[in-house]
Amino acid sequence: MPKINGNEIKPGNILEHENGLWIAVKVGHVKPGKGGAFAQVEMKNLRTGSKLNERFRSNDKVEKVRLDQKAQQFLYENDGMLVFMDTETYEQIELPADILGERRPFLQDGMTIQIEFHEDEALSAALPQKVICTVAETEPAVKGQTAANSFKPAVLDNGVRVMIPPFVGPDEKIVIHTDTMEYAERA
Repeated sequence: MPKINGNEIKPGNILEHENGLWIAVKVGHVKPGKGGAFAQVEMKNLRTGSKLNERFRSNDKVEKVRLDQKAQQFLYENDGMLVFMDTETYEQIELPADILGERRPFLQDGMTIQIEFHEDEALSAALPQKVICTVAETEPAVKGQTAANSFKPAVLDNGVRVMIPPFVGPDEKIVIHTDTMEYAERA
C-alpha cells in the first residue's frame, strides 16, 4: 500500500491508522503562529463506526488503502443477513442488513449494488443513486394548492415516509434519491 504525507490527506481517503481502517471525513489544514503546519483530520472507523480526531504533520507518513469495488446482485434476506451474488463469478456472500443503515428499505430483489472490499472483507455497500418506488398512500390533492414548493406526506410501498408534490397520487411510481431519501421525479 502506498504511503502518503500527512498534508496529502483528503476527505474520502481510506487510511490504515492504529491497526484499523479509517475514512477521512473532514480535513482542515492549520498553520499555527508557532511550530509547523499540520492537517487536522476527523476520521471514522469503517469497521466499528467510532470517530477520531487526529493531527498529521507534513512529515508523518500514513498508509493509504485502496478498496476494491465489486458489483453484487441482491438475492434475498435470511435471519438479518443479506445474501448477494457476484455477477461475474456467481459466488455468494452474506452481509449484515445494517450495512446499508437507514437506506435498507430501498434494496429491492435483483438490484445490483456496489460493495467495497478490503482484501476479502466487505466494508461498505452503496445503493444506486436513484430507485423507483410506488406511492402506497398519500393525502388527496387540495384544490388551489399550486405553490411550487408545497409538498405533502406520503408512505411508499417499502414503508418509508417521504414528502411528494401535490400532483402525485397513490399507486404512482416515483424516483427517490437514495442518498437524501427525497422525491426526485415521476418514473
